[in-house]
Amino acid sequence: MHPKKYTLNTKLKILGIIPSRYASTRFPGKPLVDIGGKTMIERVYRQALKSDFLTKVVVATDDKRIYTHTQEFGADVVMTDPSHVSGTDRCHEVVQLLHEKYDFIINIQGDEPFIQPQQIDTLAQNLTSQTSIATLCKKIEDIDVLFNENIPKVIFNESKNAIYFSRHPIPFFRGKPLVDWLQYSQYYKHIGIYAYRVDILEQITKLKPSKLELAESLEQLRWVENGYNITLIQTILETIGIDVPEDLLKIKNLL
Repeated sequence: MHPKKYTLNTKLKILGIIPSRYASTRFPGKPLVDIGGKTMIERVYRQALKSDFLTKVVVATDDKRIYTHTQEFGADVVMTDPSHVSGTDRCHEVVQLLHEKYDFIINIQGDEPFIQPQQIDTLAQNLTSQTSIATLCKKIEDIDVLFNENIPKVIFNESKNAIYFSRHPIPFFRGKPLVDWLQYSQYYKHIGIYAYRVDILEQITKLKPSKLELAESLEQLRWVENGYNITLIQTILETIGIDVPEDLLKIKNLL
């Protein structure tokens, strides 16, 4: 499942969007937290700019403080409706507001200040006109990660399309001690960066929340339940997301 070697595809126009909310329930004001002299949102934006495949990068926010700050460090930024419940919906509004033609949108998480541009490139270079939605996964090699409910897991079929996402380890390995599961099966964690073909993005924003989505609190299950193919592309690069203030301790070494 290692990605193929590709040359730069200059035919595809890809817009990178970084949704950024101020009112996080677990970490209010997270995009503006200082990380080694730069805010989180500035770090994400500057990392995204290093991608070889993005035609343009914009920040999508619903907060005037973030809007003003991103303008100050020179970012392209779009003010969006505060009622959006997901980054996907915010991305769709940006496409409508910009009135520019793109083939794909890549939704870049705004809480990964050290996202590596190679991850964006790995996703982008695998896109074709047949791709509906694509995202990344990484093999799990740590038992604590496997059983961490804050880290979604994914299984996929032989065509590399997602079968299911879950906060629980999947598959369940019957008859083996939990601590030994990694010895008997390959497990993959989902890395939440998405590429949507523009017409598919418009379609999925019209879908109602699904039963599986509500049960697991994972938006991508809505798309699976409605029959959309989500292509999984494997990466060997690690990501570190900041969900709560305590997570800032995880990135000390990176600074």
